[in-house]
Amino acid sequence: MPKAAAGKAPATKHKFVIDYSKPASDGVFDGADFEKYLHDRIKVEGKAGQLGESVKVTRDGNTKITVTSNIPFSKRYLKYLTKKFLKKNSLRDWIRVVASGKDNYQLRFYNIAGAGEDEDEE
Repeated sequence: MPKAAAGKAPATKHKFVIDYSKPASDGVFDGADFEKYLHDRIKVEGKAGQLGESVKVTRDGNTKITVTSNIPFSKRYLKYLTKKFLKKNSLRDWIRVVASGKDNYQLRFYNIAGAGEDEDEE
C-alpha cells in the first residue's frame, strides 16, 4: 500500500505574544526598540537577523509584540531574548518576564511594596 503523505510533514505554526503594556504605560519600555532587537537577534538556521518568511515579528499598537513562526520555535528562546534585552537596557532589576498563558509572556514590575515596611519596625 502506498503512503498517503509522502514527503514533508505539515508546517508547524507557532504564535507567541509578549505583552509589555505595564512597563510601556509607565514610559520605561520602548516597544519599537524591543521589536527591532528581536528582529536582529532571532536566529534562523544559525544566522541572526535573517528571518525571511520563516519568522515574523510584528508590534500590535503599544502593548504587544507577536512572533509568528513556520518552523520549530521555542517559547523559552523568546524569554531568553527578552531577558537579554532588559539587561542591556538596565531594566532587569525592575521588570520580570512571566508566562501568562501557554503561548503568552507578560512583562511585570517586581513587587517591592513590602520592602519599606521592615525599616519602620526598628
